[in-house]
Amino acid sequence: MRAPSSWSKPRPDLLALALSPLGALYGAATARRMAKAGVRVAAPVICVGNFVVGGAGKTPTAIALARMLRAAGERPAFLSRGYGGHAHADSLRVAPGAQSARQIGDEPLLLARVAPCFVGADRVASARLAIEDGASVLVMDDGLQNPSLEKTLALAVVDGDSPFGNGLCLPAGPLRAPVASQWRHVDALVMIGGEAETAARLSAENPPKPLFRARLQADAIAASRLIGRPVLAFAGVARPEKFFATLAEIGARVVETAVFPDHWTFRRRDLARLSARAARRSLALVCTEKDHVRLPSEFAEQVLALPVTLGFEQPAAVAAWLTQLRL
Repeated sequence: MRAPSSWSKPRPDLLALALSPLGALYGAATARRMAKAGVRVAAPVICVGNFVVGGAGKTPTAIALARMLRAAGERPAFLSRGYGGHAHADSLRVAPGAQSARQIGDEPLLLARVAPCFVGADRVASARLAIEDGASVLVMDDGLQNPSLEKTLALAVVDGDSPFGNGLCLPAGPLRAPVASQWRHVDALVMIGGEAETAARLSAENPPKPLFRARLQADAIAASRLIGRPVLAFAGVARPEKFFATLAEIGARVVETAVFPDHWTFRRRDLARLSARAARRSLALVCTEKDHVRLPSEFAEQVLALPVTLGFEQPAAVAAWLTQLRL
């Protein structure tokens, strides 16, 4: 599903206000769940989560942290629930090339390109399996609201353009619980994009937390193939408009777009329609890297992917923050 447009508005509209009592109940239940104690395992756990539903840049942030940890001599491994997959009731290690996004989800396939990734609904079992495999530190992609595993450090990723949407909880808004209830479980924030004024406001309106600013950067080699090229861009992610804006920023000519629900499983008729639309106007097909791993191999060969990486504005400050893992 796609998030209602009212969620991203700075103030709730009439529908959101009407749904706010349900949102208050949902948020209170989530806050109570977050307060439960989790199981401690034999390695530090870094949780990369967010306050809202939908994409905020958690996976690129988790990847960036894992690379920093590896550079510091650690052996990181990822933990993922495997959203959208069907073969992860029991914990398992992702085997790139041997499993599909339909089986284990799209994010695990991307994570496993960087470090070992363990998928399963039981995060404690996945953590123990990763430690047995040799991991010295665990990076959990999502799971801030899941209390099953004790977190050594918790980091919340926020969208600098719309940190908390309309400020209400599901289904009235995008928050999973009230900001104040979630804030106490977070050790630091990563704000992707946005202006300095937004970062200052977040710090002023809430108890002090380290805040690291970052930006998503398109892969230079992939971007070079798209400069000046007319494209049909399609995306099945939470914020497709950001992907389309990135394409325009790198110089691609975005002639047509197609939007699918987040984590969409592409069907043959979807792909046939995209191919026909692109052929009519001689457009190149391009999608996000997350969408690309969900495409059938015979169709993926016809589509360009635009990977993005997360760059911290002050990486040394993030590295210093990570030294807490050794305390």
